[in-house]
Amino acid sequence: MRQIPDWPRLMKKATLARYLDISPSEVEKEVCAGRLPMPVRIGSAEHWSRAAVDSMIERIAGEGLDDWRASQPLYARG
Repeated sequence: MRQIPDWPRLMKKATLARYLDISPSEVEKEVCAGRLPMPVRIGSAEHWSRAAVDSMIERIAGEGLDDWRASQPLYARG
């Protein structure tokens, strides 16, 4: 079984692309579209904060949101 890597706190574009299972060019497109955060420059390279990326992905996916429909009879799961 393949082990999941321990992802770094700050990731360069290639690492972030692997983390998100997208291509480096898709990382750039998502940053330009505002769906991924801007990188920060550390030393001579751009890095992305894993926490900031995770937060934006959770927002996009709707994770952690209180869904008001759950308490409505019309939308109740049953």
